[in-house]
Amino acid sequence: MRLNQAVLALAVSCAALLATPCGARADNIVLKNGQRLNVTGYQLIDGTYHLQMNGGFVDVPFDEVAAIEPEDQFAAPPPPPPLLSMKNHYRDLVETSAARYQVDADLISSVIATESNFNARAVSRKNARGLMQLMPETAAKLGVRNVFDPQENIDAGTRYLGNLLQRYRNDLALALAAYNAGPERVQQYGRVPPFAETVSYVRKVQRTYQNSKAAQPGRSSPVPEAASFIGNSAGSPAGATTGTGTSSGASLPANASAAQPSPALQP
Repeated sequence: MRLNQAVLALAVSCAALLATPCGARADNIVLKNGQRLNVTGYQLIDGTYHLQMNGGFVDVPFDEVAAIEPEDQFAAPPPPPPLLSMKNHYRDLVETSAARYQVDADLISSVIATESNFNARAVSRKNARGLMQLMPETAAKLGVRNVFDPQENIDAGTRYLGNLLQRYRNDLALALAAYNAGPERVQQYGRVPPFAETVSYVRKVQRTYQNSKAAQPGRSSPVPEAASFIGNSAGSPAGATTGTGTSSGASLPANASAAQPSPALQP
């Protein structure tokens, strides 16, 4: 009797899944890591959720799912606070890390603005996390315990950025390209890698940095134009990584020291 009921329940579930029309209401599968998956149908089979999504199916272990929320109960997120307000909110943490690792505070803020738009809970498609979008393995090597803690994230991200500036002798374009695409890509091409995402990322950070300097009375920006370091090619070959917005997150270079302060990038 129980077997027949189970078979009947499974059949009803399958029928509902197959009958779901394209564009019908969907559910949100909330994972324990905070990620949300928008699905048009799902089944729980042998301890694994079989999720139907636009473009195909994906399997997720039962113990990785925190909740299942109907889309019509999913409240719209509140509008983000003004960027200037969020920048000022983290200013003390940025200036502390800037002084500790001798990296310009305006540069750190420019990287944060580009990486996460000052969203301390940001998680990219490649799992880069937090304000400065650190990959989990990078955060672990830098001794980060809570990557979503603004103080830890800014401190580790600044230390990593300082190491890259040291590695590339304060060549800002190369340091930013390595932060985005990885030092191995910079080494491979001997310049800013010709990936559309990386080229755009370097230009965006430098433009933000230049604007922050130009807005300060009596100071001028020393930042060179990104175009002077970037080739005309902007393809994205296989193997190029992507992250939140224009960022792939940071991956620690082989010769970076977690405790070694970096030379200043003078404003």
